[in-house]
Amino acid sequence: MDQPSPIKVAWSTFQVLRRVGHPSPSGIGSVDHSQFAGVLQVLRDQGLPGIAEDDRDIASYMTKLGTIDPDNLLAEESLAYWLNLYNAGALRLAIKAYQADELSVLRVPGAFDRPVVEVAGEELSLHAIEHAKIRRFRDPRIHGALVCGSVSCPTLRPSPYTGDGLNEQLDDQMERFLLLGGATESEDAVALSRVFLWYGADFVRPGRMPTFLPRSRRSVLASLEPWLPPDLHVDSKVVFQSYDWGLRCTVG
Repeated sequence: MDQPSPIKVAWSTFQVLRRVGHPSPSGIGSVDHSQFAGVLQVLRDQGLPGIAEDDRDIASYMTKLGTIDPDNLLAEESLAYWLNLYNAGALRLAIKAYQADELSVLRVPGAFDRPVVEVAGEELSLHAIEHAKIRRFRDPRIHGALVCGSVSCPTLRPSPYTGDGLNEQLDDQMERFLLLGGATESEDAVALSRVFLWYGADFVRPGRMPTFLPRSRRSVLASLEPWLPPDLHVDSKVVFQSYDWGLRCTVG
């Protein structure tokens, strides 16, 4: 199965962090995400083929979000806005892969690097939304909330993120991601999702997000303890799972 080039990903991340503005929410507004809720319901009931038949609702939703300046929102509303926008864009990417009969989103040209929406005068790719916007909120739980249309990524929630429920939603997402395969245990080791190899430093030192300095495996596991299954042994050896980029997008 295809795997992204670490060098290309690092260079793309450096570029968007240098070019794209920081989020600075300071308003009092909120956003209605009910249109996206309908998309998630169809995905839950009919799977990817159901939403692949007609993606106009997702396109319309993303266009609507593009007319909103997220810096005019409350901080929690702004983060919920960016999370929903990213996941809607990832769904459209998965639809493109499905319609082209591809086995992975990585086979869609410019998958994460091509602009998918314009927000407040900035043309943004999925990569830019994730690294230059979402990670700058300095909440590592976002790594359990973002999807990429692949087998090994977290599942979507059955409802959109909202400002007033965001803290509980993010905690629940982390717990579900770890419970449903993000942290598995054998006799001699805990195997963590490769997400925590790539972004473990965000959990160890969230105040420096986005951070790329490597951290020890034990410190990453310790930082995940608030969301780990209660019977998992945190003193075990830590290894990282392989990542399956095969096409899949589900609601859990």
